[in-house]
Amino acid sequence: MNLATLDLEGVLVPEIWIAFADAAGIPELRRTTRDEPDYDKLMRYRLGILADKGVKLADIKRVISTLEPLDGAGEFIGWLKSKTRTVILSDTFEQFASPLMAKLGYPTLFCHELEISPDGAVSGYRLRMPDQKRKAVEAFRYLNFKVISTGDSYNDLSMLRAADNAVLFKPTEKFAAENPDLPVARDYADLKEFFSKFVGA
Repeated sequence: MNLATLDLEGVLVPEIWIAFADAAGIPELRRTTRDEPDYDKLMRYRLGILADKGVKLADIKRVISTLEPLDGAGEFIGWLKSKTRTVILSDTFEQFASPLMAKLGYPTLFCHELEISPDGAVSGYRLRMPDQKRKAVEAFRYLNFKVISTGDSYNDLSMLRAADNAVLFKPTEKFAAENPDLPVARDYADLKEFFSKFVGA
């Protein structure tokens, strides 16, 4: 029995932090897991900027409400769900992801949660568990699923390495070069071709 796991941002939807950085004119928030492998360090950096700029959760959610899945993502996830069990493993947050899940047909999502202060500011975050992507894949494999995974950045690597089969989706040249043993899908046609090998066309 197969099970597919996918990253969310950069694979199915735009990078939320980059979209907000551009909309709000805060270029420092364009830094993502493609740039910083240490997730806690990255989030502490982001939280510091949000506090300095007085950004509230509502400000970020307004931008998220304008975002759409990447072109072709809805069709791809619909096809994949018709072929096999599909779980999105993401380091995003419930408060960010909910509107986008509706636009993707409500696939199963495992992610984290933001801590919000009474005035609506983002005061912290709670991990579902450390290294949740890898641990989820290992748990699925323990349950006798063959796991096929895709992701695009450093925080996906432990998930990809734990899976039975894995493919990078539109990685940076640097990230692809650092992981030459992992195949690369440059678009959804490539990604569908890769998954078809295991779940059928």
